[in-house]
Amino acid sequence: MSASPSPAPAGRRLTWPWFLVVVVAYLAILQGLGALIGVDRGSGDSQFPTTESVVRNGVIPIGLSVLFGAAVVTWLGWWRSVLTYRAPVRRWVRFVPISMLVVAVMAVNYPNLADQPASLVLALVAMTALVGIGEELMFRGIGVQVFKRAGLSEGQVALWSSVVFGVVHVSNAFGEGAQAVLQAVIVSTSGYFFYLCLRVGGVLLLPMLVHGMWDFSLVSNTVGADPKTSPGMVLPILLQVVLIVLVIVKRRTVEPAAHPEDPAVAPAHR
Repeated sequence: MSASPSPAPAGRRLTWPWFLVVVVAYLAILQGLGALIGVDRGSGDSQFPTTESVVRNGVIPIGLSVLFGAAVVTWLGWWRSVLTYRAPVRRWVRFVPISMLVVAVMAVNYPNLADQPASLVLALVAMTALVGIGEELMFRGIGVQVFKRAGLSEGQVALWSSVVFGVVHVSNAFGEGAQAVLQAVIVSTSGYFFYLCLRVGGVLLLPMLVHGMWDFSLVSNTVGADPKTSPGMVLPILLQVVLIVLVIVKRRTVEPAAHPEDPAVAPAHR
């Protein structure tokens, strides 16, 4: 007697080419609106020199991209499957979100933030929180579901959702030049780590939290009229290298060991 087939996933169908269209629209909101309402950052080293620059260049366009992602999920009827993702992993994978959260807290440039107005710091918190919510909703939420529903294995889902996530960041080349290409490669690996966070927690909230904290620690070094980079900035770089090596070495042991009594892996009875 063969096992009964899994029920069809709930909601509308979204193929990967249409997902790319959704991603382009998402980018149009971020880049297009940012260009329309953004303010000049000046010629200094600061990415966000003032509260106004954080709000107009970050909070508003990113906030609207979050609303766009939420509208797409609502139209698809995917909220339950987007917010929860049941695909267990082995215990060692827990090191990924734990280490990223610890390093994010340690790498925050607290002296630089202490020199800034409270309004700028609060705007930075809001912006990075929205980045975590919006990008995880789009790529580990919608993106993972698109590739999973297309019948791809977990490894393929991780690969393609991370590649799209990285390629999207090439759009930063409009403001940051050729270094955005390198950033896209690095971001792709980060996307894979956020995917592992989703697997560990089983809920989208965990990669949202890790992503938001990670970005907050990085951007805390580039805000204010005269930002001074903290020595702690080396910690995210070192951890990125450690996680890349760890995942390469242990890539074959991400999935939990199959048990003979598991109906998903046990041979069918005749």
